[in-house]
Amino acid sequence: MCVSILSRARVLNQAQHKISLSHIGRDSCRDVTDTLSEGRIKDGALSCDTISNTEEQVIYLIVFHAFFFMFIWSYWKTIISKPASPSKEFCLPKVDKELYEKEENPEAQQEILKRVAKNLPVYTRTGSGAIRYCDRCQLIKPDRCHHCSTCDRCVLKMDHHCPWVNNCVGFSNYKFFVLFLAYSMLYCVYIAATVLQYFIKFWTNHLPDTHAKFHVLFLFFVAAMFFISILSLFSYHLWLLGKNRTTIEAFRAPVFRSGPDKNGFTLGFRKNVTQVFGDQKKCWCLPLYSSTVDGQTNPRPLSESQNHLLGNDMHSEEQKDGSPANIGLFTAALEDSDLIRKLLCD
Repeated sequence: MCVSILSRARVLNQAQHKISLSHIGRDSCRDVTDTLSEGRIKDGALSCDTISNTEEQVIYLIVFHAFFFMFIWSYWKTIISKPASPSKEFCLPKVDKELYEKEENPEAQQEILKRVAKNLPVYTRTGSGAIRYCDRCQLIKPDRCHHCSTCDRCVLKMDHHCPWVNNCVGFSNYKFFVLFLAYSMLYCVYIAATVLQYFIKFWTNHLPDTHAKFHVLFLFFVAAMFFISILSLFSYHLWLLGKNRTTIEAFRAPVFRSGPDKNGFTLGFRKNVTQVFGDQKKCWCLPLYSSTVDGQTNPRPLSESQNHLLGNDMHSEEQKDGSPANIGLFTAALEDSDLIRKLLCD
């Protein structure tokens, strides 16, 4: 009986102790919450005191969030856009694939690839003059296509693999990537420009001695440093865009039948820009797909109707004895001779 009463007393004491601790915890949490709230209110008041004009505050907030929204939108589109890969027509047929895998002679393998690539829009070669073939993806690489070891796939018009967006920058998202650089640069320069006058007041001791002055100092330096770094990268990609080159092609020129040519895909500044941003200028500033090409067929500046990789070899073989080309030349010569004879007779 006494034991049960003692045990119940202990339980009551423990419960009372817990209740008192809970009250202390709630009081202390309430004190901390009040302190943080007061700190936020003070910081907000200090931030509002930095810009006293209400209209100026509203304009700053609207422009700030406009740049911020476009920056996030283009950044998100760059991340989620799946890298474009070649279509199935660039893959080897089952029969040719088996022959290619069984064949050990590289020259015989090239003959198989030439036969498959006969009707494909392929103009570029490897440095040794062979057809560009990906053993990993088992397909003939279209022009400007490269295999990304990180994404483990062939990417159309691959520029580079960017760790900051965790994605390959290529045909499917190059426009989004350029816009991401542009809006991030505008975002930083806008912050630096709006803070500049208060930054000058900080150094001339005309700014109130509050915590807001350290915010001003931090914002200006961070925004200015990011602006300078992004400006160099953005300028470089604008130069690549105007030349219709990728980062890979800028360091290693594409190889054609006539040899390496760093300007092998340039069509003039206007056409180079429209190839990425599209024909509708109203969509240039929006991270929306508007390219005029499919990424697999890349227009060349030369007026070539035949496959530059294989066409000239086939035409050179056809222009031998009994070829259609020689027959056409012979017929044209006969017609010219008949015309000359008629003119002399008249």
